[in-house]
Amino acid sequence: MSKEIATKNPSAGADNLKVLVKMSMLVAISIAMVYLVRFPIFPVVSFLEYDPADIPILIGTFCFGTTAGFLLTIVTSVIQGLTVSASSGLYGILMHVIATGVLVLVSGTIYHRHKTKKTAALGLVCGMAAMAAVMVGANLIITPLFMGVSRAVVWDLMAFIVGFNVIKAGINGLVTFLVYKRISNFLHR
Repeated sequence: MSKEIATKNPSAGADNLKVLVKMSMLVAISIAMVYLVRFPIFPVVSFLEYDPADIPILIGTFCFGTTAGFLLTIVTSVIQGLTVSASSGLYGILMHVIATGVLVLVSGTIYHRHKTKKTAALGLVCGMAAMAAVMVGANLIITPLFMGVSRAVVWDLMAFIVGFNVIKAGINGLVTFLVYKRISNFLHR
């Protein structure tokens, strides 16, 4: 923030600090949720684990905007990838940034055009669909590079990959839709 803006509005610095603290809290909650809740959706591909990490990120996106949501995605992905999900390494960080980033950018952009329950639901559904579609390509390109498997192997698992992304984004989107308004009152104080 420039000195000119701070001089014109002395409370702007304090407001920015409050938002930063609230966003940090959302990152911490997201990491804690991954630590506490992780399980495979399809036992045959147990490496595809559901976690609720995207719920606080989506709440932050709806509350503070799409750019803030994408920053939450990056910070959460890096911290998660270095701590509770360290076994997935750079691959896990990259895939989380891509998947959640698409979800956040699409959902947040639609919601912020007209902030209603209807656009929140529409944004979350479109975000879920976009995430599932983008992750088809991401898995076909990135997974062979990191995992040393052929695209044919990844393609054979694609039904599970698409199902996983739809279910994960669907659950996280539904929970976000149900709790956002209650939580947003606290975050907007």
